[in-house]
Amino acid sequence: MFSRLAERYDLVNDVMSFGMHRKWKREAVRLALDGIGRRPARVLDLCCGTGDMSFLAEELGASSVVGADFTLPMLSVARRRAREERRGSGFVAADALHLPFRDGAFDAVTVGYGLRNVADPPVALLEMRRVLAPSGRVVVLDFGKPDNPLASSLYFAYLKTMMPAVGWIFHGDPETYLYIPASLERYPAQRGVEQMMKESGLVDVRYENRLLGTMGLNIGEAPAPVG
Repeated sequence: MFSRLAERYDLVNDVMSFGMHRKWKREAVRLALDGIGRRPARVLDLCCGTGDMSFLAEELGASSVVGADFTLPMLSVARRRAREERRGSGFVAADALHLPFRDGAFDAVTVGYGLRNVADPPVALLEMRRVLAPSGRVVVLDFGKPDNPLASSLYFAYLKTMMPAVGWIFHGDPETYLYIPASLERYPAQRGVEQMMKESGLVDVRYENRLLGTMGLNIGEAPAPVG
């Protein structure tokens, strides 16, 4: 499905979020980099898609950025953008459950709208923890679940109405984007990801809400070195 959506993925994100996804992605990357002090930052942008957050990490001062994704057409778009925009990010094909990187290879890991779609989120978080250097930070941005019942009802009604319309307009198939509300039903969202982060060995775990909790930013850190 993501292979088929790759070429129009960025445009559709702009339409569905009224452009706000760009603001949330920037906030996620800034949170990741702000948590690791002044040292040069090696960033892994996991489930990188077409490279938005990878390029933001460059703009915000990362010393090196690797974008990793499972979907080859998404990576093709990211690599094309990197060439056209003369970016320094590198992009590799990788499985979030079996990352091809050594322990402690990165100072920060970002995930934008990806953890919800991996087959085993707790295992993916364990892999993020493994490749994170001491005192490094993980930030996960994804759809949330509002606590307020009215906001929650309006939010899911919007998703179930907007998604078929967008699928029909851009792909001639109203079913195309219904995976979003369906996957969100199963996704534990802010509070569930917070618990999974703690179980993976991350510390100082917390989350921040955006737009009444319809978006969530989960933050966790690798323990500081001992001694």
